[in-house]
Amino acid sequence: MSNIDPGHPVWPRFLPTRAVLALALVGPVGRAKKAPGTWGSLAGAVYSVLVFYDLHPLSFALLALAGLWLAVGICGEAELRLGRRDPGCVVLDEFMAMPLCYIGWHYLPAEWVVRAPWAIFLAGFLLFRVFDIAKPFGISRLQKLPAGWGVVVDDVAAALAACAVMHAAGALFRHWDAIAWLFGA
Repeated sequence: MSNIDPGHPVWPRFLPTRAVLALALVGPVGRAKKAPGTWGSLAGAVYSVLVFYDLHPLSFALLALAGLWLAVGICGEAELRLGRRDPGCVVLDEFMAMPLCYIGWHYLPAEWVVRAPWAIFLAGFLLFRVFDIAKPFGISRLQKLPAGWGVVVDDVAAALAACAVMHAAGALFRHWDAIAWLFGA
């Protein structure tokens, strides 16, 4: 009988510790003395701009899923090798979840996309950090999932919440005249 958690992928076990930690910490990013999660998220926002910016939705989805699969395995293995649950220095989860903040960003109001795309990426980053730190709506319970799943899935939920808020704000902005008319403004 094995003592390996059934939710833990086996493939990362074959990687050297140095490789696991280099990936889990996103190189030197996770070694930041202050707020490594914020730095990991910022690196993830830059990654989102450089890699995901003009991808077809199917390519976006496949690349994001592949990154999250990698993150689950590597983050879970890093937990085992470091002997700690969801260590703060492990930032691959934030890094790989950040692109999810920007799902469908092309469908946000054209004025936002054309005039200030940087504002969309800044809003996604800030909203993600708020949801990742505060962990509302049951996001905190997701951390109890086994192995790397608990490390990564709470960040996925925070990113999707940030995405939903941006799209809700975009819908309000797009239909502001109709909303104002309804309320007699």
